[in-house]
Amino acid sequence: MEVFYSNDISDGRVRLSPEESAHCVKVLRHRVGDEVFVSGGDGNLYRCSLVEADPREAVAQVLSVEGGFGMHPYRLWMAVAPTKNIDRFEWFTEKAVEMGVDRITPLLCAHSERRVFNRDRGQRIVVSAAKQSLKGVVPQLDGLTSFKDMMAEIPDFAGRKFIAYCDSDIAFGLNTRKSLAEALDAVRSDASGVDGQPQALFLIGPEGDFSSEEIAAALDAGFTPLSLGPSRLRTETAAVLCAAAVYMSLSCR
Repeated sequence: MEVFYSNDISDGRVRLSPEESAHCVKVLRHRVGDEVFVSGGDGNLYRCSLVEADPREAVAQVLSVEGGFGMHPYRLWMAVAPTKNIDRFEWFTEKAVEMGVDRITPLLCAHSERRVFNRDRGQRIVVSAAKQSLKGVVPQLDGLTSFKDMMAEIPDFAGRKFIAYCDSDIAFGLNTRKSLAEALDAVRSDASGVDGQPQALFLIGPEGDFSSEEIAAALDAGFTPLSLGPSRLRTETAAVLCAAAVYMSLSCR
């Protein structure tokens, strides 16, 4: 099933962006009267009939609406430091959206090698991945957020919170870190999210890892230190591992 995306939906009509319109009319050669499916990014799938086959602004009439399209039974927030090679972070973004994530926050940390982030490009990747994986909700993608500002948001988050870091020279918390399996058990038992769904937040640091001050601040804010096993993982690998573990644990049962 080919799914288009539009957040311009009103009066029973859907208007596609120039990019989506060109793909619909020029590439896929849809014509007036053809049935098309549109994700509104709001959890709804709109079954429509094309009424204007304009490659610059295609318009479709809504025939029916399917609610809860492509939803997952948990709420997942991933806060990850963008990698020096941005392709790696974009790969993580794409895969996390495909599996199921609700919010992605690019983190600016003390040891970050990348200190700029193109949010517009990232948003295009998010929308494309949501369409490809038949997701009715387009996840929230934040702009580059400092670790300090991230910590300021934490009091409003009621779910389970985890921070993964390497051993490096950090002398505290190494013997108290939870395994990923233990973290998933905690997430499964949580009911603080929307409609009583489990809710989790994972912090993944940059290639140079979190600083000891950042780890201390996260622990003071109620984060559980997390171990991802004996291998030293790249930033994007660690992030995808956490997203995949939540997906497998809570969606594929």
